[in-house]
Amino acid sequence: MGKITGFMEFERVEEGYLPVEDRVRNYKEFVITLDNNHAKIQSARCMDCGTPFCNSGCPVNNIIPDFNDLVYQDDWENAINVLHSTNNFPEFTGRICPAPCEAACTLNVNDDAVGIKSIEHAIIDKAWKNGWVKPQLSEVKTGKKIAIVGSGPAGLAAAQQLARVGHSVTVFEKNDRVGGLLRYGIPDFKMEKTHIDRRIEQMKLEGVEFKTSVLVADLDKDVVLTNWSKEKIDPKTLLKEFDAVILSGGSEQSRDLPVPGRDLEGVHFAMEFLPQQNKVNAGDKLKGQLRADGKHVIVIGGGDTGSDCVGTSNRHGASSVTQFEVMPEPPLSENKSMVWPYWPMKLRTSSSHEEGCERVFAISTKEFIGKGGKLTGLKTVHVEMKEGKLSEIEGTEQVHPADMVLLAMGFTNPVASILDAFGVEKDGRGNIKASTEGSAAYTTNVPKVFAAGDMRRGQSLVVWAIREGRQAARAVDEFLMGSTTLPR
Repeated sequence: MGKITGFMEFERVEEGYLPVEDRVRNYKEFVITLDNNHAKIQSARCMDCGTPFCNSGCPVNNIIPDFNDLVYQDDWENAINVLHSTNNFPEFTGRICPAPCEAACTLNVNDDAVGIKSIEHAIIDKAWKNGWVKPQLSEVKTGKKIAIVGSGPAGLAAAQQLARVGHSVTVFEKNDRVGGLLRYGIPDFKMEKTHIDRRIEQMKLEGVEFKTSVLVADLDKDVVLTNWSKEKIDPKTLLKEFDAVILSGGSEQSRDLPVPGRDLEGVHFAMEFLPQQNKVNAGDKLKGQLRADGKHVIVIGGGDTGSDCVGTSNRHGASSVTQFEVMPEPPLSENKSMVWPYWPMKLRTSSSHEEGCERVFAISTKEFIGKGGKLTGLKTVHVEMKEGKLSEIEGTEQVHPADMVLLAMGFTNPVASILDAFGVEKDGRGNIKASTEGSAAYTTNVPKVFAAGDMRRGQSLVVWAIREGRQAARAVDEFLMGSTTLPR
């Protein structure tokens, strides 16, 4: 370890933010990365535990004490080598991961956790700046062809791993650009898309082929192309032309709110609203873009997607932004002795909330109200938990003015049509049924078809998608070659 007494000498160092008045004028990233000195001080706080719970708290099992020590020793090039050994895309996770590793940090038992995420962010940014991130070309070609459906973090991780052991990999994406929900679900102010583009160029040099605007669908059925797809390809064709197929799309079916007035103009899913702004930021011209300018916006759903809607609405120039959450307000801090090293339930305030947002907890929407087919407000009631169920509190009904409502209540399952087209078996939640254990890991009931990421596990974190993509790649390599050198 770098400094034996570092955790007793130094306070946690946070990344900085640009002032609110500056950052809401544009869609650029505004986080100020740790400089060398602050990163070294932060790394010195790592205790190099005999049992580093941060490693297991991280879904990709980053070797955190090792890269912390290397940063402390000012050996940044080896630090990125250690980081890349478990994580294909630390520039994604270093920006948008909620850092379950920090919740599991041993120092977090009775002090502030080591700022692992900020160190990861600093390592990968320095690596790109210094040209240490290079294509890793396979010395041999296996002659095996693999199709990957979906270019989000799971698909990209699987593609890169498989290309690096010599397979020919083709990634199919229904949208016009690669990246999945990284591209069209996460606002640019949280992660600019140049980070995706840079990785795609690296992967192309490693031999990965990308085919965009291609919808994989059953051609025997009348499947309508999505807004950004230009052609269709049948699963039968993929199974015939490729030695293996990985289904790695997102969980894209938004959870709806079927109350009276749902069809009023002005009520939209978050995933109608957010992708449009990302496309405009990329230089596309859209007719009738959903915008919050001058509107009273209510976001229903208290998670990350809701927070993204808040930040985007503020950048549009909304008159007011309110976020509703049906669950009770969490405590300001967790009881660490009860929950450590697991992910705690506590109140989390995002940078978007700090930019301007009223948050209301324990509130349920009963009806959308409108005039002439257009939304004018919504009727709510406060709720409380009784015997494990949410119950309405009598006398708390009220009407809130609203010009736009954004539904950000999570996602229920992948789009069923692609699963049905391949004939894969589904679990009780509508996800692809596939185990992660044993010799049949990530395999479906259809020969040669594997599943990874949100399509298999349901809506989850980017870091979980990367883990599943890596592990599915290992399973596919072993299936095709009889053994594998890819890490677990």
